[in-house]
Amino acid sequence: MKKILSMAGLWVAAAVTAACSTPASHFYTLSQTSAGNATAVASNVTVMVGPVSIPAIVDVPEIVVSTGPNQVRQDEFNRWASPLANNITRVVVGDLVSLLGTPHVSAVQDAVELKPDYQVAIAVQTFESAPGTSATLGAIWTVRRTRDDKAESGRTDVSESAGEKGYDALVAAHSRALGRLSQDIADRIRSMERSTP
Repeated sequence: MKKILSMAGLWVAAAVTAACSTPASHFYTLSQTSAGNATAVASNVTVMVGPVSIPAIVDVPEIVVSTGPNQVRQDEFNRWASPLANNITRVVVGDLVSLLGTPHVSAVQDAVELKPDYQVAIAVQTFESAPGTSATLGAIWTVRRTRDDKAESGRTDVSESAGEKGYDALVAAHSRALGRLSQDIADRIRSMERSTP
């Protein structure tokens, strides 16, 4: 009986030790980087962002990192704090508010009563993460002017240096890449506004 109790005690101790040695998960969120133009005239243009699609390979809670030319790995202990497509949408909305000088920018899922002047659809085709190296973004986007249904498309391809090896630097690089995407979209909206009949 003593032997059984001793073995049970060892099992419990081993389980506790294993639980204590498991690395803690870290959760990350993308952030708005566009500060806008201090001399820009405030605007009342309304913009709806969405849908935003992302590649299936990165549509998971874990941050997917490149480990070689044809290899990736899901990092179990470094994760997105919210679904990546929602995270990207939120950042683009915030960037466009700043870049266009208007408070009237929202995501499709949040725009219950909004009748937008422009609708922005984004198809992210590349979202690659190489810690300590770079964050790469490739996206096709379409801006549609709702009053006459005129649509113009563009493509943004950007690679931002991650600098340091940590995930904080990698996520910051992704945020800067999204800032470049938002800038391209904002420039197109301004151009379409100037050509409004």
